[in-house]
Formats: sequence, C-alpha cells, structure tokens
Amino acid sequence: MQAPGNPEETENCVLIRRTLSRVTDKWTVLIVRVLGRGPCRFNALRREVGEISQKVLASCLRDLEENGFVSRTVTPSNPPQVEYALTELGEEFLRPVRSLAEWVLENHARIEDARAAFAGRRIGAA
Repeated sequence: MQAPGNPEETENCVLIRRTLSRVTDKWTVLIVRVLGRGPCRFNALRREVGEISQKVLASCLRDLEENGFVSRTVTPSNPPQVEYALTELGEEFLRPVRSLAEWVLENHARIEDARAAFAGRRIGAA
C-alpha cells in the first residue's frame, strides 16, 4: 500500500498550477513586460508586443484585467480612448517577469548552442 502524500503540498501544487496556467503564456509575459514601462493604448501595445493578433491581445488583456493584473481606463472622446496599465498586483508580477526576460536574454546564445548540439547528435545517430 502506498503511503499518503503531503496533502498540504498537493494543494499548494494545485494552486500554483492553476495560477501559473493563467499568467505564464508567452503573450501575458510580453504584455506585462511592455506595460511595465507605463500605461499604453491598445494599438501601441499591439505594436510593442509584435506578431499578436487583435483578437489574442484583447483576450489576454481581458484575462489580465479579470485576474487583477491590469486596469482598463476609458477616456470619453470621439472615438473613445482606452488605456491599459498595471495594477499594484501587476507591478508585483512584473518583478519575476523582468527577471525571467533578463535570464532569457542573457542565456539565449547558450540555449541556441544546446539546440544545435542536440540536432547534431540526432543527425549523427540517424
């Protein structure tokens, strides 16, 4: 008979998994990183993030707003102007996002070297 696991740790893993699944997709990380420089309108945000469709950006912003990371401010004008900004929670999340982005930039060459070496080993084994 298998010994029971640690129920508290299991619950923590469930909580971490659920939360990370909401906030760690590539677009969310990039959006938060851009908004870390200050509030931004939709089209400016889209240009900064690059290669994101309008539909995906709108969906990600809605999810970030729903989860408390982003605020949405509508300025009544013709046409209305909408600006997105990080909330206090979003600013706190920005710290690990920046660290992750810096790590990626610092280690990109090492990752590419590892991929090339792996591909070489696979070709050599074939």
